[in-house]
Amino acid sequence: MKTSEPEIITEIVPLHEQHGLYAVERVKTSFDYPVHSHDVYEINFLFGCKGARRIVGDSIEELAETDLVLLGPGIEHGWEMNNCKFHNIREITIQFGRSFYIVNYLKDNNLTDIIRLLQLSNNGVSFGLESTLRCYHFLEKVVKTENPLDKMFSVHKIMSCLASSKDFRALSSSTFSQSYSSNDSRRVTKVQQYINDHVMEKIRLGELANIVGMTESSFSRFFKLHTGTSVSDYIMSMRLGVAIRRLVDTKMSISEICYECGFNNVSHFSRCFRQMKKCSPSEFRAMYKNKMS
Repeated sequence: MKTSEPEIITEIVPLHEQHGLYAVERVKTSFDYPVHSHDVYEINFLFGCKGARRIVGDSIEELAETDLVLLGPGIEHGWEMNNCKFHNIREITIQFGRSFYIVNYLKDNNLTDIIRLLQLSNNGVSFGLESTLRCYHFLEKVVKTENPLDKMFSVHKIMSCLASSKDFRALSSSTFSQSYSSNDSRRVTKVQQYINDHVMEKIRLGELANIVGMTESSFSRFFKLHTGTSVSDYIMSMRLGVAIRRLVDTKMSISEICYECGFNNVSHFSRCFRQMKKCSPSEFRAMYKNKMS
């Protein structure tokens, strides 16, 4: 079946090199830049944005008074006024290239929390008020200082705060951002790749356990320890991610998508979808179509 990909603008960011850094502060009267993506990491902070809507991949959420997100390279994102009544929205945007952090350096210095955060950012990461308050001083400093070294230090402090955060959550589903979580365990990565390759098929726990040479019970504990989620929840998330891509990229009916993605009936599919996205599949398709228009 022929699919039609939504047209997403690729933003040309003002970085000269992949290890570069750019920071800017604005006061906005509205959000007028369309949904877009770019090849760099972005930290975005908003104040006075209550009622606005944030789009990150397949995540569409109405905002409170403040919003703080970390976005990885390639994930589509944007903001809309939606129900926001304010016209003096403060925004701080920080962008840095893929090579701003050298992974081997982070590993050698036991900075695995930052590695994990950078990996999570492929799906977009949202932070709560506690993390926002902890970072706020350095968000201010990074846009107010002219000294490049001070600016860089402030970004590192922000990333350190965010990496140790307890009030964060991933925004977009893995298959929508066309990535899946990786980590230091080659065995977990191998299992994730298998699930990614066979997500439309029936996947048995025994099959996954055999891949890494474990019993089913040992593998279940091992997988949850390394990914933070159960095997069944991970597979469900991946299947719903495939369904979301079908809703966005094709004109397939809800029932066609349901059965193609391995669900037994439409009501079960709709219930799982609503638990994940807080709306029905048809409502999500309508919202996504509206944001792209």
